[in-house]
Amino acid sequence: MSDESLNVLNDLIAKAKTAGADAADAILADGESTSVTYRLGELEQLEHSEGGDIGLRVLVGKKQAIVSSSDRSPEALSELVDRAVAMAKTVLDDDLLGLADPDQLATNLPDLDMCDPDDITTETLIEAARTCEDAARAVKGVTNSEGAQANWGRSRVAIAASNGFQRAYESTGGSFSASVLAGDVETGMETDYEYTSAVYAKDFKSPEEVGRTAGDRAVRKLGARKVKSGKFPVVFESRAARGLVSHFLGAINGSAVARGTTFLKDSMDSAVFNDSITIVEDPHRARGMRSKPCDAEGLANTSRNLIDAGVLTTWILDLRSARKLGLTPTGHASRGPSSPPSPSVTNVNVVAGDQTPEELIGEIENGLYVTDAFGQGVNGVTGDYSRGVGGFWIENGELVYPVNEITIASNLKDMFLTITAANDLELSRGIDSPTVRIDGMSVAGS
Repeated sequence: MSDESLNVLNDLIAKAKTAGADAADAILADGESTSVTYRLGELEQLEHSEGGDIGLRVLVGKKQAIVSSSDRSPEALSELVDRAVAMAKTVLDDDLLGLADPDQLATNLPDLDMCDPDDITTETLIEAARTCEDAARAVKGVTNSEGAQANWGRSRVAIAASNGFQRAYESTGGSFSASVLAGDVETGMETDYEYTSAVYAKDFKSPEEVGRTAGDRAVRKLGARKVKSGKFPVVFESRAARGLVSHFLGAINGSAVARGTTFLKDSMDSAVFNDSITIVEDPHRARGMRSKPCDAEGLANTSRNLIDAGVLTTWILDLRSARKLGLTPTGHASRGPSSPPSPSVTNVNVVAGDQTPEELIGEIENGLYVTDAFGQGVNGVTGDYSRGVGGFWIENGELVYPVNEITIASNLKDMFLTITAANDLELSRGIDSPTVRIDGMSVAGS
């Protein structure tokens, strides 16, 4: 399949050059997946899908066009080439365009063990979803279910370019999840969820554990209250803390830096976090959820500290954003059949600290423990942060009761500088963080 796919792409690129393209690259993506939904003890949905796309990018001088199609017949591919070249000739020049030079291309790509040789059967997925929901509904206090899901998929991708870059690979992955409600209309209802995801089926958490955790999380939120407004320390549970990492990654994305639309645009080699914080990217983690042996433009990628003892060390750059900034690309290009390359990270995590979450909480007289954050109140240009949250109130170092209908606010610059990381890091999602504490956030309640 890999050789066949690369042959199709190389033929497409050759036709594009014959038709007038100066350079070209192409990507072919095939995939199949099965998804099961189980709700209230019944199989609610069973879906199996198969499909694929082929995309061609052509460069005529400094002009670019991208065309994609799901039709791979010779006639459709010939039309794809003609359309792409004709479109490229009509657009404006972009001096930042261009494939990588051949000597920039990665060699000796590592094997990242991203493909489970065994598939999960539909019967196994149905049983996993059933078991997951049964475990969640068995938790005392759970009164309804939004369902449990189990899915598994396999994808095959091939990329080729006229500069000599060629890569084909196969990957697998899936997840189990459950979402349930606790309480009733009179006393108040709460909902929560849990999920597990993995590249290999044997790396999943058990369906029973996922379901039980979802139920426990929903029940523990019952009886939520509002709290008084003020400035307090705020602890983000590890699941909620991942959102803070994502805000940071968006702020150092090369596209935003090149446009000047990020609050960290002038922060290279400066202390963005305090010196207790290091943030690592590892693209070559075996079975990592976002692992890649090289980037989508064929450039080598490598493990690095994005934040090293608080100091910002790099932007996230593809070729185009690197050229715009006059810098060396960092091997962060990602793309699909219908889109050009753009900067994107692989596996990223905040390095674990020394204290347990209980010790972080134990130092707080009055504060907030955040388990969920809602809304989109983050300004990437200024760093202003304002989001609705739910969680638990902290008194004298203990979680004393659940809280909701609260807004927390600050600026990400200030938040990053006061973060303290706990030691409960779990590398399971691709973007990961331990529990973290941020001092002095504005909490708006009653």
